[in-house]
Amino acid sequence: MSNMHRKMGTFALTMTGIGSIIGSGWLFGAWKAAQIAGPAAIFSWIIGMVVILFIALSYAELGAMFPEAGGMVKYPQYSHGSFIGFLAAWANWISIASTITVEAIASVQYMSTWPWEWASWTHSLVDNNILTIKGLFIASLLLLFYFFVNYWTVNLFAKANSFITIFKLIVPGVMAGSLFFAGFHGENFTSSQGIAPYGWASVLTAVATSGIVFAFNGFQSPVNMAGEAKSPNKSIPIAVIGSILIAGFIYVILQVVFIGAVDPSMIVNGWSHLNFNSPFADLAIALSLNWLAIVLYVDAFVSPSGTGATYTATTSRMLYGMQKNGYLPNIFGTLHPLYGVPRPAMLLNLGVCFIFLFLFRGWGVLAEVISVATLISYIMGPVALATLRRTASHFNRPFYLKGASIIAPCGFVFASLTLYWARWPLTGEVVFIIAIGLPIYFYYQAKNKWNGFKKQFLSGVWMLLYLGCMILISYIGSEKFGGKNILTFGWDMVVIACLALGFYWWGVKSGIKTEYMAEAEKINKEFFNK
Repeated sequence: MSNMHRKMGTFALTMTGIGSIIGSGWLFGAWKAAQIAGPAAIFSWIIGMVVILFIALSYAELGAMFPEAGGMVKYPQYSHGSFIGFLAAWANWISIASTITVEAIASVQYMSTWPWEWASWTHSLVDNNILTIKGLFIASLLLLFYFFVNYWTVNLFAKANSFITIFKLIVPGVMAGSLFFAGFHGENFTSSQGIAPYGWASVLTAVATSGIVFAFNGFQSPVNMAGEAKSPNKSIPIAVIGSILIAGFIYVILQVVFIGAVDPSMIVNGWSHLNFNSPFADLAIALSLNWLAIVLYVDAFVSPSGTGATYTATTSRMLYGMQKNGYLPNIFGTLHPLYGVPRPAMLLNLGVCFIFLFLFRGWGVLAEVISVATLISYIMGPVALATLRRTASHFNRPFYLKGASIIAPCGFVFASLTLYWARWPLTGEVVFIIAIGLPIYFYYQAKNKWNGFKKQFLSGVWMLLYLGCMILISYIGSEKFGGKNILTFGWDMVVIACLALGFYWWGVKSGIKTEYMAEAEKINKEFFNK
């Protein structure tokens, strides 16, 4: 059983989820989605919320079953073994670790438009939505800040995050109300361009690439923090589902207000030409709401910083979990004897965050990569849930997901469709990034003299073929999603849905009673037999 301190209640865990979800996504997501889909971006947020909710419900049951640190990187290993467990863990870690960096970038991008004379030096922090050398320096300082907030104790993290999250909930509400009453142009929704000026395919693309999937990514933070929950059987489901619904409602309101607040003269040439460095702050200044702009500039530090600090905590728990699974050196599985936090794992994550910072220096570019990597990591949740219902039917399930036989496959199909909507060649590029991690897995298998490798590999071979098929269909699919149009619009999504269902059932049937099941049963029994 983990020696982590169980001090986080339902409220703190829910605040962790909301704090992770409402980060830089709300600062940039509404603008980016409107650029891609116009007023129909409202539907993109609703679709995104439904997709994530179907996936998250599977993780809610799993998180309550296994209240341990870094849980999301362990469930696939329990259900299918080390090979598929590593792929899912690697994709999940890439998506979450890079999110810490994107939050720092978001703060700097908003900072670069400070309108005050004394702050003129900030205007050189960003050039064409890409951080300059000065911008990289400021972003580096923010990464260090996120690190030290978590360095000493979970208690400090929980208290700081709850306060920041409450602030993050108030500001969007004040901002939405102010923009609505100061200048709401209803004609923006019914202009000659129509509600979906770029077609309904753009609505789907916006789900995957405008930062919507990325924005909802934080639902997994309560799951990864389960090892520190007082009552995970009650807290995890409430925190996961509650944070998605609350954040989804906020995001839809923000998108409506953003579309209505844009001056009609700015979209004469189309929504795709709408360009902002700091979207909501720029709108506030245009409407002479200078006090609101100041609040937004402050929140542009607070919101991403809250999310960055949250993810700094959760990613260290993920590395801690990966080490316990045998994928990393022992040092990353050690906890500080006094504070109970995995400091070596935190240091490794900090180094990786700096790599992402210098490779991807703009919010939009990195948000796209994160979204696709996130989807790849998510697809294992529904499969692991259905598999463990069969191979671990006797385990304690304090939260039993009713209708899982429908919800789980739907979650897998929705995730697959969203992955396809991300457009070629982004889908292929991110799958390649995921594949880069395989040499690490093979190294540890060789170190272990390939003990049990064949069984583990055969249990996960469906995942490799699934990713290969997704790349192929993305390449030959509709031109609306960047493909060669060999598979035309409409039929492409039918094929994806059917293919996803086939791979879902193959994945479930490939599940085995792994050697890690004894560890899983011990964790399950130790907590619930207290």
